[in-house]
Amino acid sequence: MLVVDDDEVIRQLIAVNLSLEGFEVETATDGQDCLDRVASVRPDVITLDVMMPRLDGWMTAARLRGAAETGHIKIMMITARAQEEDRRRGLAIGVDAYLTKPFDPAELIQAVRELALAARAPGG
Repeated sequence: MLVVDDDEVIRQLIAVNLSLEGFEVETATDGQDCLDRVASVRPDVITLDVMMPRLDGWMTAARLRGAAETGHIKIMMITARAQEEDRRRGLAIGVDAYLTKPFDPAELIQAVRELALAARAPGG
């Protein structure tokens, strides 16, 4: 599990909630940090903020989807951008789930659990 958000408070909130549910969690501070670390972390699921410095969530998701080594990783966008056009953009890139801030921790955990199960399923 790799949690990517430039806001330290949000990043730690997500990481702690998922850790308490038994997920092994690593964190990254922005999209470039995510891409730099993804090979060593080898996550089943990545949560991505949209608005980040250096490399935003849209470009990060597109690069993850476009690479053979990372194209299979489940991606959940967690963002304050709640417009329908943002959701459509995420779906077009291949994002697996979309959660808007502020979010309910129980909803976060359930969505990540479902993505992790799907990642481990045959052909996942």
